Amino acid sequence: GYHADRWKKMLIPYRSPKRAYFDTSDKDPFCMYNYLLDITTWNKSIRRGFITVKLIDYAGNTVESQMNSEASTFQQYKRVKILTGFHQDIEKIAKISLTFSTKNLIGPKHKLRILQMRLKSLNNPKR
Repeated sequence: GYHADRWKKMLIPYRSPKRAYFDTSDKDPFCMYNYLLDITTWNKSIRRGFITVKLIDYAGNTVESQMNSEASTFQQYKRVKILTGFHQDIEKIAKISLTFSTKNLIGPKHKLRILQMRLKSLNNPKR
């Protein structure tokens, strides 16, 4: 990642990188809590689409992922890592909900079967 206050010195010499991730602070307006979603799928056929992550704490407070990344390709027994972020932090997660979408209005709806999932906080790695 690049610190948001120093990005010009770091990136302008490279003339438009394809992707850049910025370190943000924990105070508004630039706060973002980053997580790495690591999943292994079980579907026999290949699925391509987007995952939205929803975190719920024991009091019922809910926060939904805000990063809209590129579509991911999911194959049977292959691990996929997705960077996702939230505008609020949930310290003690009671429930994790994943929603798979192809963002295609025409055609059949597909399910994504998850064999294994790990969600790791990048801001608080000990969690």
